Amino acid sequence: MRTERNLTRLDRVFARLDREPERPANIDVPKMSRHRVALLTGTLAFYLAIVWLVVTTSWLVRFDWQVMFFRPYQQWQGIHWFVDYYVVLGQRGPTAVMVAAWLGWRSWRQHTLRPLLTLGASLLLLNITVGAAKYGMGRLGPHYATVIGSNEMGAGGDIFPSGHTANAVVTWGILAYLASTPRARRWLSAISAVTSLGVGMATVYLGTHWLSDVLLGWAAGLLILLALPWCEPTIARAEVALFDLRDRWRARKGATVPAAPVGAPVLLKPRTAPQDEVAARETVTSGARSARAPVHLAPGPHSARSERTPVTPAGSRRPPHSDRVPRGATTTPARPLTGG
Repeated sequence: MRTERNLTRLDRVFARLDREPERPANIDVPKMSRHRVALLTGTLAFYLAIVWLVVTTSWLVRFDWQVMFFRPYQQWQGIHWFVDYYVVLGQRGPTAVMVAAWLGWRSWRQHTLRPLLTLGASLLLLNITVGAAKYGMGRLGPHYATVIGSNEMGAGGDIFPSGHTANAVVTWGILAYLASTPRARRWLSAISAVTSLGVGMATVYLGTHWLSDVLLGWAAGLLILLALPWCEPTIARAEVALFDLRDRWRARKGATVPAAPVGAPVLLKPRTAPQDEVAARETVTSGARSARAPVHLAPGPHSARSERTPVTPAGSRRPPHSDRVPRGATTTPARPLTGG
């Protein structure tokens, strides 16, 4: 009776890795709806308003100086250690690695490159737009301010808008953008908004950014997320091109014949007739069978067990022993030798 072996957990893991995942046909791709266009327009107006308020040295700049003189890092020193760790959620390197690992698993699971390509497009837009605004306006940070009450614009700085805040909005918001269900998208949007604002306030607490830097960075990151549907056709074309390149590479790799090792003899078989070919096959088969014969069997023909003459071994099968006496022999006890 044949019984099947129970698969272990490791066997199931390897079986899942060997099976190629199926690519879903109905991927929910966000589109540029009227609601999204309205949000994009409102966020752009908010972005321009913040820039105008800072350039004209309005009440927002005065509020920035008041917060800086308040020195939150001295008022609440007990949470300084926590803020130092929390602000890492806005650094581009660690957050990009964590999110890319998750989206890479999703890409393998769904057999699509869209999550990774969307992350790459969003980070590219972030570097271009935020970097250009930083170096274009050249605002100095609170630790490097020179004139009290000034907006510190055009002084060669790179603090406006806040890169930590914009990066937190884009990096964590991309998870909400790529969510598979509307409920998950709402929850992830709320979590990413709170996380990014917390990162921005952490930079204000540490004194590395003005409050207006945080507001502008939050708006800059939100603009990128809202404008991503315009990049979806380019992402789709890039995905198709990458899959075509992979298929061509696999086809080229499968068509190549492995070359023979250097020094190995190459056997050339002459073309023979059909009867000679059959005879050659029988010869090869018999030779292979004889080559696979057990080593312990003697060469030559073997007789059946019934035809063999029974052989009785002569003598005793017991091993010889110095103290053992053969049967039938009389033994006399040895006398002790006494001198006299």
